[in-house]
Amino acid sequence: MTVTLQDIRDAAKQIAGVAHRTPVIRSRTLDALAGAEVFLKAENLQRVGAFKFRGAYNAISRLTPQQLERGIAAYSSGNHAQAVALSARELGSTAVIVMPADTPASKLAAVRGYGAEIITYDRYTGDREAIGAELAASRGLTLIPPYEHEHVIAGQGTAALELLDETGDLDALVVPVGGGGLIAGSATAAKGLQPGIRVVGVEPQAGDDTKRSLAAGERVTIEVPRTIADGQAASIPGEMTFSINKRLVDEIVLVSDDEIRDALRFAADRLKLVMEPSGASGLAALLTGKLSPVPARIGVIISGGNVGAARLAELLA
Repeated sequence: MTVTLQDIRDAAKQIAGVAHRTPVIRSRTLDALAGAEVFLKAENLQRVGAFKFRGAYNAISRLTPQQLERGIAAYSSGNHAQAVALSARELGSTAVIVMPADTPASKLAAVRGYGAEIITYDRYTGDREAIGAELAASRGLTLIPPYEHEHVIAGQGTAALELLDETGDLDALVVPVGGGGLIAGSATAAKGLQPGIRVVGVEPQAGDDTKRSLAAGERVTIEVPRTIADGQAASIPGEMTFSINKRLVDEIVLVSDDEIRDALRFAADRLKLVMEPSGASGLAALLTGKLSPVPARIGVIISGGNVGAARLAELLA
């Protein structure tokens, strides 16, 4: 299965009036540092604090009344969990979410606050996909995965659709990469509208599974990454997302945890934006000159802002 520009346009209609049309942030200081015109798509200001709400709502809102009545299952490091929990509640359903035991407390609290049941596992030894599939089968729930789903990918692509609608043509689009759903949807939207655009993914140095996979021409598995960017701690790209990304993504660049910390500081000090580490990885790539040559007009998706005050203070200390 694949995703088309029309699928993303259909998703935009499906989520209209429910998901926020997030602002595009500009900064002269950032432009000067990057040597380019930079347009930040602030998905940290999306409902649940991340782009994930777009895909989750697009997928869940298309389920049958019977499926909604039985409930939803999902697995997630945090943002997809919140998105599924809120979408289920909005649509009169219920959700059970499989989450790592070491998920930041603020994300666990948010998921519970949206009314979902949480089942925890050890991210370094457990198989969340197997746990989620078994949970869905045993309880008769519909499983909504975080990226391996055409409606989820299409929903995520609406962020890039909105960005390009507001900015006009861009020379490059910079997107954080975890399982690959956001960049798969974004690249589909961007190259569908503007075939010559350069699509650049950003991964943490410890979690370079997509970069390695693109270089190998097939999916490569790495050890579960240990990085502050918990939303990008994937050990292998999704099968569906990789099939899209190997066609549409031009390159992957890597950023260190320290470079992400510097980007978080810059966002707080100069942009007055709160970002989570995964959400700041694209900004980190820009601030550290990872794009070469530097495009004249660059769009960057700030994927999320779900970080508690105590955790943010710890990261910035």
